[in-house]
Amino acid sequence: MANLQVATLAGGCFWCIESAFNSVEGVEKAISGYAGGEKADPTYEEVCKGNTGHAEVVQVTFDADSISYREILEIFFALHNPTQLNRQGNDVGTQYRSAVFYHDDTQKAEAEKIIAEITEEEIWPDPVVTEIVAVNNYYDAEDYHQDYFKNNPQNQYCSMVVAPKLAKFKKTFASRLRSDA
Repeated sequence: MANLQVATLAGGCFWCIESAFNSVEGVEKAISGYAGGEKADPTYEEVCKGNTGHAEVVQVTFDADSISYREILEIFFALHNPTQLNRQGNDVGTQYRSAVFYHDDTQKAEAEKIIAEITEEEIWPDPVVTEIVAVNNYYDAEDYHQDYFKNNPQNQYCSMVVAPKLAKFKKTFASRLRSDA
């Protein structure tokens, strides 16, 4: 029986983060969604306007006996720039903020620890602005967002932004990828 746990992470556009995690050994599934806002059951259009308070997130269900929460966070912090406040590249707004939505105190402590290490090691020239907040108001994104990159590789955003980011990710984390990735 698998030791399933859940991580909820916001690192800009969810298409890239979700696609990367769905290729990692030990990840059961990665689902695009919304978290951290006030509105119940928001739509993509509402979240994109930036007035619901939600961030685009990926909820990662993983087998903690195969991959640790720490490793999930290491991948997450390699997939985006945690020093950009309310943006990732050209995607601007609070819905694109960097955040770790923790599910328990152990996850909160691990997120605080890794951010302290990133800061101490000066991995980024600017301060890390990733929020660490309890998960709240999580909703799955609409069906068409799930496996978006896999289903829409011809999409201009996917080919120009997501594909290069995923190529770099796969090179960096080759040892963590599933054999079918």
